[in-house]
Amino acid sequence: MVRHSVLKLLIIFSFTSILFINFSFVAAQKNDAPQLDMTVNRGVIKPISLAVPSFIKESGANSIISRELAKVISNNLDSTGLFKSIPQSAYVSMPLSFNTPVQFSDWSIINADVLVMGSVGLKPDGRLEVKFRLWDVSQQKEIGKGKQYFTNSESWRRISHKISDTIYTRVTGEGAYFDSRVVFVSETGPKDNRTKRLAIMDQDGANFRLLKHPPSLVIAPRFSPTSNKIIFTGYETGKPRVYLMDLSSEEITSLPELKGMSFAPRFSANGKQIVLSMTENGNTDIFINTLSTGVKRRLTTNNAIDTAPSFSPDGKSIVFESDRGGGQQLYIISTQGGDAKRISFGKGRYATPVWSPRGDLIAFTKIKEGKFHIGVMRVDGTKERLLTTSFLDEGPAWAPNGRVLMFFRETPGRAGAPSIYSIDISGRNLRKIKTSSFASDPNWSPILN
Repeated sequence: MVRHSVLKLLIIFSFTSILFINFSFVAAQKNDAPQLDMTVNRGVIKPISLAVPSFIKESGANSIISRELAKVISNNLDSTGLFKSIPQSAYVSMPLSFNTPVQFSDWSIINADVLVMGSVGLKPDGRLEVKFRLWDVSQQKEIGKGKQYFTNSESWRRISHKISDTIYTRVTGEGAYFDSRVVFVSETGPKDNRTKRLAIMDQDGANFRLLKHPPSLVIAPRFSPTSNKIIFTGYETGKPRVYLMDLSSEEITSLPELKGMSFAPRFSANGKQIVLSMTENGNTDIFINTLSTGVKRRLTTNNAIDTAPSFSPDGKSIVFESDRGGGQQLYIISTQGGDAKRISFGKGRYATPVWSPRGDLIAFTKIKEGKFHIGVMRVDGTKERLLTTSFLDEGPAWAPNGRVLMFFRETPGRAGAPSIYSIDISGRNLRKIKTSSFASDPNWSPILN
C-alpha cells in the first residue's frame, strides 16, 4: 500500500464527507494490549505525492511525445485534488531504461509516494508502443502489473488518459473517467446576441471541435451510453424539437413521432430509449420513447409542468422536476407509471436532476435566496448537500465513475458569460475547465472503447 496516504483516500470516498480522524492508544487495564481510540472531527486530505518522469524515448520515438505523455498524466491526476505531482526539477535522477532497477532512495528523498515509469518507441509499421509501470516508493513494490499499448501517433493523448485511469483506479479504488469526452454548447458573441453551437472536447478541454448543424439555437446535448451518438434540443423550426446526431458522420435525424414541442431528452442506460418532455394541448408531461420502434408512452398526466427527466441506471425509475406541488421540486416515478413520489423538501426551488451512474445519488440545481447551487442528495431525498454557490450555477453532469460533476457557471452583468466547471462530490476541488469559447450545458460521455 502507498504510505500514509491511502487511509485518507479511503476516508474521503464515503458519501457523507471528508473526515479528520484522530488516533490515540489507551490501555483498558494494566497489562492489557493497547486499544485504538478514534474520534471523527472534520475534513482534510493530504494529496499523494506523484513522480512522473518524461517517458523514456526508445527507438524512433519523438522527444516531444515522450515529454507530453508524462505531462498529460500529471495534469490529469493533479486535477483530481487527490494527487500532487513533484516538479521534475526536484528529481535526483532520471530513469535511463525502462527495465533498469528503480533506485527507490532517489525517489523517497524527494518524498514521492508513487512513481510512474514509462517508455515510448516507434514500431516499423509506424505505430507507437507505449509501456508503463507503477511503483509504491515506500514499499518498493510494483502496484499491479505493467501495461503496454500500441496506437497510431495521433492517439498518444488517449494513451495518456488510459494510463491516468489505470493509476487512478489502482491507487484510489475509484472508477476510471479520464478517457472520456464532453459535449457542450459553445457560445460566442455579445450576451444579447449570442451564437450557440454544439461542440465536443476531451474531458480535460483538449481536442475541441465544433459539430455541424443548422444555424439555429441548440441546447441540452446528451451522450448515448452505448453508441457514438448524442441527442439534443434544437429550434430549427422555431419551436423546441428533439434531434439525434451520429458523431461519426455528424448526420442529424429528427424523430417524427415526437410531434409538437419536445425537449429535455436523455437516454436510458442501455441506449434503447429516451425520456423527454413533450407539450400536448398546452400541457407538458414526461414521455418515454423507444428508438427502434418510434413508440412513445406517456408517463405523467397532470396539469403541472413536468420536465428535466433522468433515468436511474437500472432503468426502473425516473427523476424529474415539477411544479405540481405549487413550487419547483423533484419527484421520482416508476418507468411503468403510477404515482410520483416527491423527494426534495428543503427551502428553495430544485431543477435539472440527474441520476448518478452509480445509482446512489441524484445531482440537481437549487435556487435559494437569489443564489444558485449545485447539490447532491440520496435517491430518497435524504442527506442533501450543496457543493457550490454563485450568481448562476446550473446543469450538473456526472463523470462516468460517479465521483465528479461538471456544470456551468455564468457571471453577472452585461458582460456575463458561462464557463464549465468541475467539482468532486465531496465539495472539494472546484476547477474551471479551459475552453476556447464561452461554454454551457456540459454532458459527460461514458469511458471510450
